[in-house]
Amino acid sequence: MQLGLVGLGRMGGNMRGRLRTAGHEVIGYDRNPDVSDVASLADLVERLAPPRAVWVMVPAAVTDAAIEELATHLAEGDLVIDGGNSRFSDDPPRAERLGRQGIGYMDVGVSGGVWGLENGYALMVGGDAEHVARLEPVFEALKPQGQFGFVHAGPVGAGHYAKMVHNGIEYGLMHAYAEGYELLTKSEIITDVPGVIKSWRDGSVVESWLLDLLDRALDDDPDLANLSGYTEDTGEGRWTVEEAIRLAVPMNVIAASLFARFVSRQDDSPAMKAVAALRQQFGGHAVRKRP
Repeated sequence: MQLGLVGLGRMGGNMRGRLRTAGHEVIGYDRNPDVSDVASLADLVERLAPPRAVWVMVPAAVTDAAIEELATHLAEGDLVIDGGNSRFSDDPPRAERLGRQGIGYMDVGVSGGVWGLENGYALMVGGDAEHVARLEPVFEALKPQGQFGFVHAGPVGAGHYAKMVHNGIEYGLMHAYAEGYELLTKSEIITDVPGVIKSWRDGSVVESWLLDLLDRALDDDPDLANLSGYTEDTGEGRWTVEEAIRLAVPMNVIAASLFARFVSRQDDSPAMKAVAALRQQFGGHAVRKRP
């Protein structure tokens, strides 16, 4: 089928390639003219035969603006798909605004990173069943082969909600591997830390794609000496914890992994300074002064 694709960065560009390999016609627009197929959103819409389907794959901070501009060029019967990491609560108002113009809307949580071109993408879809059915050939081309990698998770917003929880779990998994790695590096009796990680990659109950990626990173830099521990978060972990609070769901691991990222950004933690000061005050424990 024919699809418009807005945003041709690390994810969008690879998605265009995977869809074209599957035989679909993809017309892409990006602000970078070196990768864009057309000069503007207006040109993109003009190239598409109605009823059109346009997949938006841009950062969450600019998604609303991109969709608002796109909507000025679309017509009744067209369909917009947001595949970025938008907050789930943004989806229903967006669908309502587009719906007043007769334009359909779906949200799709997309996982697969830079490896999706080769391996396929896990897709979590929110929207009306008729819209999901209309895009089925696209979903089938993007997902991995086989029975896994796709779900119609529920109505509008459900796709991004599922992706939010997915990324919260990802935070926890990554931090568990990270803590285990650090303990191995501090042990007096482990002499081959990368080798231990490799030994877990097959036959172990902790084997996973994330573990494979950690092994790959250690192949490139066995001591991770070229990396800083400063770690960003892109929002989904925070939103997951916020939902856990709203619904009174205990989420100790994911919350701790999120807070650990905050700690990673502090060269000299004010909280730990306070702890050191308190230990000195009540117990006379030694403290380290700044040089």
